[in-house]
This record gives sequence, C-alpha cells and structure tokens, in this order.
Amino acid sequence: MGDEANKVGDGTGRAADESVVAKADVAVLKEVLDGRWIEVRDTARAFELVEYDPPAYELSTEEHRARVLERLKELAASGIPQIGFPKSSGGQNDIGGGMIAIEMMGYRDLSLMVKAGVQWGLFAGAITALGTEKHHAEHLQPAIDLELLGSFAMTESGHGSDVQALRTTATYLPESEEFEVHTPDPTARKEYIGNAARDGRLAVVFAQLITPGGEHGVHALLVPIRDELGQPKPGVTIADAGRKAGLNGVDNGRLSFDHVRVPRSALLDRYGHVDADGSYSSPIESPNRRFFTMLGTLVRGRVSVAGAALSATKLAQTIAIRRGLRRRQFDRAGGEGEVTLLDYQSHQRRLLPDLAATYALNFAQEELARTLHDLWTAEGERDEHAQRELEARAAGLKAVATWHATSTIQACREACGGAGYMAENVLPQLKADTDVFTTFEGDNTVLLQLVGKGLLTGYRQEFEDLDTIGTVRFVAENVVAVAIERTAARNVIQRLTAGRRDGDAHLRDRAWHLTMLEDREKHLVETLAARLRVRSKEVDDPFRVFNTTQSHLLTAAQAHVERTVLEAFLAGIDRCPDPGTTALLDKLCDLYVLSLLERDRGWYLEHNRITDRRAKDITRTVDELCFELRPHAGDLVDAFAIPDQWITAPIAHDDSIS
Repeated sequence: MGDEANKVGDGTGRAADESVVAKADVAVLKEVLDGRWIEVRDTARAFELVEYDPPAYELSTEEHRARVLERLKELAASGIPQIGFPKSSGGQNDIGGGMIAIEMMGYRDLSLMVKAGVQWGLFAGAITALGTEKHHAEHLQPAIDLELLGSFAMTESGHGSDVQALRTTATYLPESEEFEVHTPDPTARKEYIGNAARDGRLAVVFAQLITPGGEHGVHALLVPIRDELGQPKPGVTIADAGRKAGLNGVDNGRLSFDHVRVPRSALLDRYGHVDADGSYSSPIESPNRRFFTMLGTLVRGRVSVAGAALSATKLAQTIAIRRGLRRRQFDRAGGEGEVTLLDYQSHQRRLLPDLAATYALNFAQEELARTLHDLWTAEGERDEHAQRELEARAAGLKAVATWHATSTIQACREACGGAGYMAENVLPQLKADTDVFTTFEGDNTVLLQLVGKGLLTGYRQEFEDLDTIGTVRFVAENVVAVAIERTAARNVIQRLTAGRRDGDAHLRDRAWHLTMLEDREKHLVETLAARLRVRSKEVDDPFRVFNTTQSHLLTAAQAHVERTVLEAFLAGIDRCPDPGTTALLDKLCDLYVLSLLERDRGWYLEHNRITDRRAKDITRTVDELCFELRPHAGDLVDAFAIPDQWITAPIAHDDSIS
C-alpha cells in the first residue's frame, strides 16, 4: 500500500490505517441493510412454498405458468401481499412494507415476483389509487385474496412509453349510461399484458375518454375480459404473447376490444367523473396535470421493479463471490498450493466495485421507499412538488438499478466460468428474467429524460404541463437555477461539507467525493440549459433542439441519480451503531465513489477537475480498496441474509470444488 493513500483526510473519525478494518458484525450489517422494514423482510424470508424448485428451462410454458399460479395462491394465503393495502380491505396500510414484500420475491422466483406485481401492485394497486369507495368495496378484497385475477392494460402495440398518445377509446353513451371500449386499429392493441393470456378475468384498461362534451385524455376503466369458465367475453379478443427470453411463468397476452360495453361505474373516477347525462368533472382542472397525477399514483410498481432487480443482483453476487472464495486455479509461487480466485486482482475488480454499488443502491432504494411511504401516508393535501420530485427519483433509480442488474449479473456469470453458464447454477435464468427490467415499468432512457426534465424545471408547478418540446421552450424563456437538493443524510453532509477543503484533497476524503459528484451534476445541468437556450435561438424547431442535446440530458440525469445514491449511502452509514461495521461500510462507500470517478475520469480530465496523476491515483486506490475488502467479501454477501434454501446453485455451496 502507498503511504499517503492510507491516511484519513476527511475528519470523520475513520481509522488512521484504512487498510485494516476489524471484522464486521454480519448481523449488524443485515440490520442496517434491511432498514425500516426489517420485520417485513424477515417475514418474507420465513415464507416457504410447499414445494419449491428453482425456475427451470425444462418446463413448458404452460407448466411454468401453472406452477407460478399455484405459488401465487400460496403467497396470497400467507398474508404477505395484504401488507400494503388499506385496513378497510384487510390490509395493514403499510405502503412501504407492501413494496418491500414484492421486492423480496426477486430472491427466489422472478416470474412469481412479476405476477405478484401485476396482480397486487398494478391491478389491485390501480383500483386502490384510481378508484373510489364503490370500486374498493366491490373489487379490492377479491383481488387481494386472489379470488379475482386481473390485468393492467396500458401498453399498446403503437404506444408504450408515450401513454398520453394511447389510441384505445372509451366513449360514453348517455342513452344507456355505458362506456364503449374500442380498439380502433392494430396499433391500439394492448400488448405484453401480464395475466392476460391465461388467468386474468378483469382488466384495468387505459383509454382515451370521450363524452358528448369532448375528449378528456387517458383514464382507466374496469373491463371484464373472461367469463367464469375462462372464455373471452363478447367483443374481447385475447391472444397469447408466446414464449419469451425469460419470465415464462408470467402469462403475457394481447387484448383487443370491439365496441365492448361496460357500465358507467366501470370508470375508475377518483380524478375524473362522468355523470349519467355525460357531464365530465375532475378535481384537477389541467388535463396534463390530471394525467401526471393519475400516473403518479402508480409509481409503486416502478419502485418495486428496482427493488426486485437489486434482489436478483444480490443473489447473483452471493453465488459468484461464494464461488470465488471456494474455487482455486493455478499454483502459487513457492509451491504453496493453488490460488483462490478472489485473491486475483482481476477477479476482485470484476466483482467488488459492483458489490459496493449494490450496497449503495440498496440504501437509495430503502430511502426512496421511506420517502414514498411517508408522503403517501401523511395527513392533509399531498405536496405536489414533493410528489413530482419523488416520481423523478423513482424513475432515475429504476433506470440505474436495472442497468446495474443487467451488467452485474453478466459479470457474475463470467466470473463463474463455464459453471456459471449451467442452468443449475441459476445465473443464466437470472440473466434472462431480469433483462426486460430495463424496459418495463418505463424504458430506462425515457425515464432518465423524465429526471432531466425535472432538473431543468426544478419540479415547478409547470412540470406536468410540459412535454419534451415544452421543456425546451421553458428553458429558453426562463433562468435555470441549479440547486443541489439533499435527499438524505442532511446532517452528516453538513458536517462533511463544513470541513471541505479546496485544492488536491485526499482521495478518500468524503467531502471531496461529494464535491466531485455535485460539481459534475451542476456543471452538466447548467451547460445543458445553456445549450438548449442557444440552440433555441439558432433553430426554430424545438424537437431538433432537444434531439441534438439528448445525450447531454441523459448524462446529466444519471449524474444526478448517482449523487443522490451517494447521499443515501452516507445516510445508511450514519445509522450504523457498530464502529467496525461502520468502517467497512466507509470503505465500500469509497470504492463506490472512486469507481464512478474512474469510469468518468475522461470527463473530469477534460474539464480540468483532476490532473493526469490524480486520474492514475484513483485507479490505484480502487485496486487497493478491492484488496482491502477481499477478506470481508463473504460477510458482505452473507449480510444480504438470503435463506440458504433459496440459493439453489450448487457452486454456492459445494466446499469440495477446487
């Protein structure tokens, strides 16, 4: 180790010799990782299926779907899904706990997790959030208890991310007091709809609402799609989406409607009501704001996807690191036996920076769930600014967490060599099942654009009324003042920044870490706003203006998300009661930040934030941190507390492997 590289420079009281960390307490690590909903997580860990076999390639599509449905029934009987629903429907009104419960299924069967998410997160969640008391009384209890299986029919063949442009129509007919739901052309067919191909009987259908008074934008209606015998209802066409790359226990299907009549009460009318005579009313006057408010109530699905992706990532890392601690390869010089894989620097580099990022994202996910829960359960009128900021944070974290899952599971597969390619060792199934996470519940690139829009507009009241082109015009006409808003760890950050130093600060100086990430975010947003303003004067086409700055927008959004993730990591460390465990988390945090700086060192060099020598020192320090964390790798994955019976990969258990 280099001499100065192991000295503390941030004044936070970390050990003087940072290469030495006392053995962490795994129980404390688990408690800190589990956070506020530790009891919910432990309840989920204790839940056992009557017969549990891991997902298998040998199952036919029908066999897989049937098995997942049986598991879903067992899960419903456990009482776990009820956690997040209102007490009036037999739940505990623990919104955060409900999301965590679904997230935990990502450890064991992602088809089960997704089907649970469709049933309770999307279908029953939409009834809860968009419906009124009459809908709750009639449908919520059967949906929660699994007496009524349902679908969430939003995405269309021609429109996925652009929900406002959906083409399915729901036209009100005053003479019969009914809505006529119709698919006007093939592009309006509902696509990739979970529970539609096999099990769903009722669908929450998103359609353009039309009354005699005009069009009112996208609203949701309850539309029966099957009868009691499982046959399609008259006017409803159901097609099986077929076998997928993964998640084949989920019955995705396609839905089309040929002038299907449903009663006026089918409209989920919390935010838009139609009287018997066809008169339309809404508590939200602005159509755009009404649309964003309705979609905002469904943000829990996005949060759950990010959490489940992290669960799958933790399982992959547990398998790969346990393998790396057992597998030996090539003789050590001096005849001392073969070398353990994780002793190789290249192997440490493959796995440990990603493990640090998983810890960081774990704390960010817990912080997001906490914020959502507190905001939604607070008495009084909900803070719209806070709601818009929450939605953008959920979008950004979902994008970063699911991309992290995709790259990390691949790295784990490679780190396990040929054994990692074997189906019995789970990693190929994890790859296949999580691949679509970057796409559903919002395409990641589109979600980062939402984050960027929030940064440019400061989540102001105009936020909902601005599409992409409107955002360009807003920036062209208004001063964009970039302010770093703290999302977590405000007190600890104030302590750190109070002692912030100018100049060439120590590489493990936490205040310097914050400065670097904050400075990059601020610079990217400010220069993005400047580019948009200049281009708006040069080109009389807002789309071209946006299109030529889109990559800049995405980079700024990702920089913002990574800074907020660091803050959540610091908040998690601050909650840790054990000094030895705190020291280990500090070291992981160092690795997380310095890996980001190493990845983006080209930008920091181009913008004169670091010197050439500094860039080389960052890489050297990342190597040192990997070496220092290697003795703790087993404890770090053990702290995920994944029950051994859920880790079915033989390479994670067989001590005889050499």
